[in-house]
Parts: sequence; structure tokens; C-alpha cells
Amino acid sequence: MSSSTSDKPPGLRTGTLGTADISFFVVSAAAPLTVMAGVAPIALVLGGIGAPAGYLLAGITLAVFAVGFTTMSRHVRSGGAFYAYIAQGLGKPLGIAAALVAMVGYNGMEIGVYGLLGSATSDTAGALGGTDLPWLPIALAGLLVIWYGGYRSIDFGAKVLGVLLVAETGILVLLAGGVLLEGGANGLSLASFAPGNVLVPGTAAVLAFAFSAFTGFESTVIYRREARDPARTIPRATYIAVGFLGLFYAFVVWTVIQAFGDDKVVAAAAGDTGGLFFAAITTYVGPWAADLMHVFIVTSILASLLAFHNAINRYALALSEEGVLPAALGRIHPRHRSPYVAGLAQTVLGAVIVLGFAAAGADPYTQLLLWVNTPGMLGLMALMLLAALAVVRYFRRVPHQEGALRTLVAPGAAAVLLAVAIWLVASKVELFTGASPTVNTVLVAVVPAVLVLGLLLAYRLRRTRPEVYARFAEEPPTDPHAEPPTDPHAEPPGAAHPRPHSQPHLDPHPHPHAEGADPSCPQPPTSSSSTPASVPPSRAATPRSPSATD
Repeated sequence: MSSSTSDKPPGLRTGTLGTADISFFVVSAAAPLTVMAGVAPIALVLGGIGAPAGYLLAGITLAVFAVGFTTMSRHVRSGGAFYAYIAQGLGKPLGIAAALVAMVGYNGMEIGVYGLLGSATSDTAGALGGTDLPWLPIALAGLLVIWYGGYRSIDFGAKVLGVLLVAETGILVLLAGGVLLEGGANGLSLASFAPGNVLVPGTAAVLAFAFSAFTGFESTVIYRREARDPARTIPRATYIAVGFLGLFYAFVVWTVIQAFGDDKVVAAAAGDTGGLFFAAITTYVGPWAADLMHVFIVTSILASLLAFHNAINRYALALSEEGVLPAALGRIHPRHRSPYVAGLAQTVLGAVIVLGFAAAGADPYTQLLLWVNTPGMLGLMALMLLAALAVVRYFRRVPHQEGALRTLVAPGAAAVLLAVAIWLVASKVELFTGASPTVNTVLVAVVPAVLVLGLLLAYRLRRTRPEVYARFAEEPPTDPHAEPPTDPHAEPPGAAHPRPHSQPHLDPHPHPHAEGADPSCPQPPTSSSSTPASVPPSRAATPRSPSATD
């Protein structure tokens, strides 16, 4: 029996996003300008002039992770990304637990940043116009702006992020160009990369900050269903994002060191952590550029919020299609082709948390941002570790033609490096939060607690809703809302390895995702990457422009 196309529910806008579009989403989530102006000065104070090397080392680690991660993306086509990888590699209980951690992690990465948006915008208005704006109305207005951006089509969001990303990276390139043209304070030096300046006790703290600056780059796979030629687009976007961020961060921090000189930059950063970048651009470009940088910090934060909002919506969509979340969250807007109900639910959740912190009299930066963002950052790092392990186990259990470098060596090395990174961040968590030991213990414990809760939920789901549990993270033959192919024997859209439709029972290699088979195939800001970690008293992420106070 057939039905007309108009009777079918709309699906996501497939074949829309190219490599550049997806790269804009994931690099915007990292908020490069906010990370540099708000966090890099702290890394210089803690690690000295060897700080640029820390960003390179973090980038190399995540590039190694991306090797196995992108290889897996060719085999696991679920929209659930992280949780689907983990379910197929490490089993459905861990996959369901990972789904819960992903929702908590991505929501934490976004919602906490509304506090940063409020405080940064308030500081900018005070610095440039002498106006004292309350943070709460700004944060609530930001929630509406981001909701609208997510409500519109995905290509609309990509265009907005493209413009904002060019603006924030452009102002940093302008700063770097000014420094290089004048030769810095004492001539250009490569001392930052000398082993004696890199292998110092403070490097551990620098690495903790550096890893946090990349959070969000892994979200490329979330856009698989909307990507053009996802088998190529997703890996390219992932490598471009991690490569760009690693090199760009290291280059910008190095140029700021040259702006003050190897012998003076640490003292300058310690004396004015929040104003370091503004002082440099004022000196080498002009006061107008410092004011522009201050405005672009606000737009950088908005870009990060929109990128994480879109990622959360697609996770909610995938979980609603799994039957884990209510089916209503899986509704797609008939015109914009966006998961608009999931976006509305996420916005309401954000408003409730923001209003709750405001009602408690919490500081938007030191408490709303840092307390909500830190568990989110740790959650996403934990998911990357589990995904790396899932890649290894998945390719040990299913037939494939991938090389050992992609399926064993790289993901195995990435798992070790990510475990070290998580330990560094957890052991240095006081640098991110500036909170008491009790608060820090609670913040670090959130992720393992959610993981345990997710495991309990998985076992309950297996007992009470076995049909949902059985199909969790199974490979879809196609987009659940896509049009059926005209030719009944045609390859389903997005299928990586088509098989004949006739006599499926004669397949000598049963598909590992078939119902009843052992679940073997894995799978997804600080900034966190999007929310900068910083020493709270200095409000480093929202420094006052020197040009406004001179």
C-alpha cells in the first residue's frame, strides 16, 4: 500500500551541508576569540612562554582520536553519533548511559554559557558606553535569539555561523598581523617551542586548559544526515576543525608573547589577565580594534551557543526516534526542516536553569557559567574516551577492510592520551572553577554519577521496554522520514554498503546490527571549547577594553 508524499512527515534537510558548513558549526562551538582573550592569558601565567606548545599537543592528541572516530563514521550511520558508536562497540547498556551523559554534557556546555553571555555583554556595554546592564535580561534575550536560530533551517544557521566565525577569527588575525609587521617587542623568537620552556611543571595546567578549548569539534558526525556525501564530508570537516583550532590557537598565543616579549609577557598576563589581548591590539593596531574585539567576544559567545543548540537538538531527535525520549521531540518543521520541538524544549530547560541561578542570587560567571559548564566539559571528554575504546572493540568483532592503524593503533593511543587529559582536567579543576573543594568534588562527580544512572536506566529499559532496548542504536536502513527510493532495489540514501534485497537469509555474514545479534558496532562547548575556563575573580573571559578606560 502506498501513500502520497504529502502524507509523510517531513525529515531533516538532507544533502545540505558541505565541509565548510559543518566546519563552521564545530569551530564556532569552540569560540576561538573567547578562548584566546579569556583563557590563554591564564595559560601563560601558569605555564609560561611554552603555552603555545600545549595547544599543539592537545590538537595532536585529538587528531589521533579523529582517525578512529572518522573511520567509525563510515560504518555507523546513526544520528546518535557518540552513543551509537559506544553502543555498537561496548554494548547497549553503556550506549544508553553514554546517551544520558551526552545530553547532560551538551546541555551543560550550552546553558552555562548564557551566564557568560550576560556578564560579557554587560561588561562590553559598560566599557564602551558606560551603561550598567543587568545580566539576566541579556541571558533571556539570548535564549530567544538562539531558539530562533535553531528553529530556522540548518543552512540558515551555517550562514550565520560563517559570518560570526569570520569576524572573531579576523580580529585575531588582525592582532597577529600587527605584531608580526612590527616585529614584536624585541624581535620575533621561537623560544616558546624550546624543550626547556615546554617541559616545565606548569605544562600540565596548560594542557588542561588546552584540551578544554577544543570541546565541540567532535560534533561533526551529528550532522551526517544533513551532510552532502557524508562519507567524505564528515572526516574532512573533523580534520579541518581540529587542525585549524590547534594551529590557530598556538599561533595566536605565540604572537601575543611576541607582542610583550618573552621576558615580560608572563608578568603582563599576571598583572592584567583579562586585558592582555586588548592591550596588545591597542598597541599594535589601535584603540578602535580593541573596542571591536570586545564586541566580537559577544558575537563569539552567540555563535558558540547556536552551534551547541543545534547539536543538542539533533541528539534529542535521534533519541526520540530510538523511543528513549518522547516522540514529540522528533517532530520536524515542515518548512525549515529543523527539529523545532526539541529546540523549544531545550530553550525552556535553559530558561529554567538560568532563572533558577538568578533567583538564588548566583553570579552569572563564577557560578552559572563555571559550575554548569565544567561537568559538561568533563562529560564530553569522557564520551571521547569511551568512543575511542568502542572503535577498537568494534573493529575486533566485525569483518572489515580497514587498516590496523585506523582501527587499533590510533584509537588505542587516543584512549590512553584522553585518559591522561581527563585526569589533568579533573586534578586541576580548581583552576577552572575557583570554587571550594566541596563544590569541585560535586562537579567532578556529576559525570560518573550520570553514567551509573544511565546504566541503571538501561537495565530497566531492557526489562520494561524490551522492544525499545532491542532496537536501540541499530543501523537505520535510511532516514526514518526520507522519501522511499523509486526503484525498490535502489540503494537507500546514505547507505555505505548496500546489500541485495532478495534472499537476505542467505547472507553469509549477518549484519552485526540485526535484531538479536550481539551489539558490536560503536558510536558523537570552555569554552570548554565554548566556555572559557578561567580564574573567577579576574573575569578573564570578559575583560574591559583599555581603549574605553584610557
